[in-house]
Amino acid sequence: MSQATTQRNLATWTQVCREQDLVSNSGVVVWLDGAQVALFYLPGAQAQTLYAIDNHDPQSGANVIGRGLIGSIKGDLVVAAPIYKQHYRLADGQCLEAPEQRLRVWPVRLNGGVVELALD
Repeated sequence: MSQATTQRNLATWTQVCREQDLVSNSGVVVWLDGAQVALFYLPGAQAQTLYAIDNHDPQSGANVIGRGLIGSIKGDLVVAAPIYKQHYRLADGQCLEAPEQRLRVWPVRLNGGVVELALD
């Protein structure tokens, strides 16, 4: 078992919403331990179908990432920030236009119809 898998198994999973609260191919925002987390549910995606990323846009300073548009750039799933349109990879939070910027991402899973996020 890899170190990442071991760490994920040791993580504390917290329920944040129900699967029915999600909107397909769009974002919803939940509150987790003092942070706004944008959840993106992509049921038709080939690999992962659920992503959790920081809702705070470092360019504008606004909590708007959950309202961003989902797309694909060079094979990477991204969200376009609504105000200045920079693109963040959903898998790791990396900004494509400004590589020094990265949004926090959380491990996320569907567990019996409940969305859970892992706390570090």
